[in-house]
Amino acid sequence: MEARLLDNLVCPLCKGPLTHHKAKKELVCYADRLAFPIRDDIPIMWVDQARTLTAEEAESRT
Repeated sequence: MEARLLDNLVCPLCKGPLTHHKAKKELVCYADRLAFPIRDDIPIMWVDQARTLTAEEAESRT
């Protein structure tokens, strides 16, 4: 994913910053504890398509 695109994306729920996890192909919002998938280099920014972070993932922020 292009860094320029990532700089412009925010969480669709809270409008907060997202963290890119390249290995998992996800954009993570730690405020809402959601991980949005990236499929074919396209971020899927629908809340109903996001997965909820586990307590360990939310705490680790890796």
